Amino acid sequence: MLTFSGSLLLTFRELWALRLTQGMFAVATLAWLVLSLALKLDVVEGSLAALRIFGMDAQPGGALPVGEFVLAVNQMVFGAAYFLGTLLGLFATMPLIGGLLESGRIDLLLSKPVSRSRILGGHLAGLVLVVSALSTYLIGGVWLTLSLKTGIWETAFLAAIPLMVAMFVVMYGVLLFFTVLTRNAGLGLIVSYGLIFVSVILAAHEQIRPQLDGVGLAVFSTLYHVLPNFAEIARTVSQLASPEGVSDVYPFISSLLFGGIVYAFSFRLFARKDF
Repeated sequence: MLTFSGSLLLTFRELWALRLTQGMFAVATLAWLVLSLALKLDVVEGSLAALRIFGMDAQPGGALPVGEFVLAVNQMVFGAAYFLGTLLGLFATMPLIGGLLESGRIDLLLSKPVSRSRILGGHLAGLVLVVSALSTYLIGGVWLTLSLKTGIWETAFLAAIPLMVAMFVVMYGVLLFFTVLTRNAGLGLIVSYGLIFVSVILAAHEQIRPQLDGVGLAVFSTLYHVLPNFAEIARTVSQLASPEGVSDVYPFISSLLFGGIVYAFSFRLFARKDF
């Protein structure tokens, strides 16, 4: 009998069969191996005295505290991993939900004595576990490499992992909803990418709002509070280990609420849709 765990294992097998898991692990391994081999540091009394990247000497500009150097490198790596990881992850996982809803296959799944919510929940749980493992492997590897080379073991950086996974799940919810609604995974991917692009504009709300008034200001403010603040979360990721700490958690909270509503509609739609 197909159960929740059966649906979860089915997602694992599909990811493995599509070579997505192996490809992502290979890219993550390459990223932190390159960083590990290319970066040579000379630390003297807690300050960075010399820096060597890909065999070339770089001058850090005086006595640069190692902590500031580690913070800058981690912010750069985590920011890139956040944007690129989400964009590539959505593109790579798009065939999963599209394949799940293919005629014949969805008919076979629905013929089993298991609820539709368990089928969709198992699919989602399998995806979240794989994304969590990949994020931990990549971010943890970079963090471990820098920590071993510098002796700075700042665990606050690791909080970026659940943050990145949570935002991926939010954006995957958009892909899931529009794919279930239209049975067109390509359209779901376009809408997800579109919302990420819009979030880049919304992230500049402090500069844009003073330039608007009336209806324009109301529409912009509504969009800011309703849509996921994906781009603004990148700032939160960069602030995790900074001395000032995270300045504003509202973008993350509002994004989670958006994701919760989207998933509620997706599960309801999946449960009632005539396939």
